[in-house]
Amino acid sequence: MELNNKTLLKIGISIFILFLLFTYWSGISTFLIKFIAISSPIIIGLIIAYILNILMSFYEKHIKKANRIICLILSILTLLVIIFAVLALLIPELISSIKLIAERFPIALSNITEILKKYDLPSKDYSSLISNFDLKSKVNQIISVLTSGITNIFGVVFSVFSGIVTIFLSFMFALYVLNGKDKLKSQSKRVLKAYLPSKIYEKILYTLNVLDESFHSYIVGQCTEAIILGSLCAIGMMVLRLPYALMIGSLIALTALIPIAGAYIGGFLGAFMIFTVSPIKALIFIIFLIILQQVEGNLIYPRVVGSALGLPGLWVLAAVTIGGGLLGIIGMLIAVPITATVYKIIKADVNKREQLKILQN
Repeated sequence: MELNNKTLLKIGISIFILFLLFTYWSGISTFLIKFIAISSPIIIGLIIAYILNILMSFYEKHIKKANRIICLILSILTLLVIIFAVLALLIPELISSIKLIAERFPIALSNITEILKKYDLPSKDYSSLISNFDLKSKVNQIISVLTSGITNIFGVVFSVFSGIVTIFLSFMFALYVLNGKDKLKSQSKRVLKAYLPSKIYEKILYTLNVLDESFHSYIVGQCTEAIILGSLCAIGMMVLRLPYALMIGSLIALTALIPIAGAYIGGFLGAFMIFTVSPIKALIFIIFLIILQQVEGNLIYPRVVGSALGLPGLWVLAAVTIGGGLLGIIGMLIAVPITATVYKIIKADVNKREQLKILQN
């Protein structure tokens, strides 16, 4: 690369920007956090708009005569039906699970003690602990501590009201974005094309298209995979005559939305619930879940999600691990499609360079 004045100026500006970032990072990070908090209605609105646009695109593709408003209304109704159906199915089950755990926890301790005594393993006498243990009173104590810590009821009311306003503004912003998405897309392209060189404009456009394709495929595929896994779990538990089949199947379907580790979280909770009834049945459930996870990981996930994303399993695991370490559950959710986007772009660039070398030789 020729080191002319223009190149040296770019290098100097880059070094100066990096110096400012390292020197004033605490102030910059504080500003970014405040900016994100202020912009939260817009950010949430864009997320809602993107999810609704998946449904909206489906209706626009399959209902030729329907206009934009009708497809938008159908998308909103579909999303609301899905949310209410999930809540109606899961909330009663989760409440029942919490009550069941609270009632069966002493029994689980008793079962563990009996197993340890049966095989002459070292154990303490849990009988006094079990007889004196009252989980409900402990829960009430925790609740009383939490409620006593709320000294300003107006602050709580304001927080709830602020959350409702944020959700309302986000939803309204999403509706405006979806209603004028074609115009916004056209205007964005014109601005980028006017201010950027042609090569950079094409690269940005290509990257955004690949990113959109990856997120679209991931959201649809992950939801489909979660439903399939939860259904297979519930059906298998019914065949094996294991208790709480629908409850645990629903729980696994919900937790399976988190890639790789999600179903194991639901499986652990399910195994504990079954253990309170019968340790043998809990062992059968664990074996069944391990087999189901192998089938899901080798057959269902590669076909439903993996083939759509085009991302090998190794990179999926790496993306989930790093994303979860950086941003928690949110990082685990967004890391896979972002990694898939980078993987596709690098793969396409490598293929292009290889073809150029072949032609040159």
